[in-house]
Order: sequence, then structure tokens, then C-alpha cells
Amino acid sequence: MGTALSAPSALPREGNTSRAQEVHRLRNEIARMQRRRSDVPFLPLDPALEGLLPDSGLRVGSSYSISPSPSLLGALLAPPSQRGSWCAVIGMPTIGVEAMAGFGIELERLILVPDPGPRWLTVATALSEVVPLIAVHPRSRVSDADIARLNARLRDRGCTLLVTAPWPQSEATIRVEETEWHGLGSGWGLLADRTVTLRASGRRHESASRVRVRMPTSLGRVDAEATPLRAVASLPTPAAAVTDTGTWAVAG
Repeated sequence: MGTALSAPSALPREGNTSRAQEVHRLRNEIARMQRRRSDVPFLPLDPALEGLLPDSGLRVGSSYSISPSPSLLGALLAPPSQRGSWCAVIGMPTIGVEAMAGFGIELERLILVPDPGPRWLTVATALSEVVPLIAVHPRSRVSDADIARLNARLRDRGCTLLVTAPWPQSEATIRVEETEWHGLGSGWGLLADRTVTLRASGRRHESASRVRVRMPTSLGRVDAEATPLRAVASLPTPAAAVTDTGTWAVAG
């Protein structure tokens, strides 16, 4: 086991040479700290997302196209992070670290590369050697050949990639739909939480699947939408009267 990285670890914004050196250092340190688990076929999902994907979790060695939603990203990163997996977020300089921690992501195992510039694909490829779960926001178009090489690297190294854009050969596409915020009244109140529909489609789906969740909740997490209470028909009330002795008597 190596020396733990500070939380969260971030690569420098400028200087291609220093950035390459930092990527190399991180690869070496993470390789010492984490043994890759190639025998684990899936990364876990939050129980609130059960039924969204045909598998029991995110398929290891695959890529997923997702909506550029910080809440969705946090919901997908948190369960693997809590199970001990390292995560990396590339090309998202405005990501809220406190919000990520609120979702349950372990910051001591989170690597941030806020501004990789046009070298985002190189950074993602390098980190895929040692980091099992990577989220990336592409900053430029890449060729089909480069995408194919990265997808092959993911399968070889057992790394799962979340891309906040359409991505060829992705295992599934996960989108946020039908957003509804709660907490605001007519000129008063505070935003408390949000209910959304998540829609997933892909080559393993016979048809698109949907789940309705609260994301984020007032505590910043993801939770299944509460089942509405059904109205129950009132029971007939028997006629009641008070007897001369002061006790209750029920008629009929």
C-alpha cells in the first residue's frame, strides 16, 4: 500500500509536461494502493436505481453515455466509491466537490482533472490503466479510431467510462427527463429536492426502461420516489347514543 493521496487529488491546469508527469505519478501511486478486481463483472448501483439497467450494475470494461447532470454523476459514482473504488472526473472544472461528498463519494479516492484541454482523451486513457471508474466531459471531437482504441483499453483494463455526451459503442445511454422541483410555493419557500425520471436505453435493452427518483433529496442523495398514498373508502359509522346510565350503546 502506498501513501494516500490528498483529497481530492487534482492535476495542474497548465503545462503539458507537468501534467504528464503528474499523471505518471498518480498512476504509480494508485497502482500501489489499489489492486484491480478483474473478476468483478459489475460496479454497484444505488438501490433507488434498481431496474434502470438490465444488469445488476455498471458493466466493467464498458462505456456509458449520460446526461451532463451533476446529480446523476454523483448518484452513479457514489456506490462504487463507497465500496472502495477509485474514481476520476475529467474536464468538469465547475463540479461541486461538496456536492459530490454529499452524495457519498469518498473524496480521498477521487481524482479531479479540471481542465485537461484538448488532451482529455490522453488523460482518460492514462488513468484507465489504474482507475476503475472515470467520468469525462469531452472538450473536442475525436476520431472513430481513437474511440475504438479507448474502448478496447477499457475492456482490457476493466475500467468503466461515463461520458457526458453521445458516445459510440456505449453500453447504454442514461438521460434525465421530466424534472420537477419541490419546496417553492406561490412567492415563498426554498428548493428542497427534485423528482426526475431517468431513462436508459441500449443494446441490452429490449425497450427503454425508466425509474422515478428524488435526486437530489434534501440531504443531497438519491432516493426512490415515495409511493403516493391511496385514498381508502370511509367505513360506515354506526349510530351511537348514550343510555340513561351514561354508557355508550351502539344501535343496529
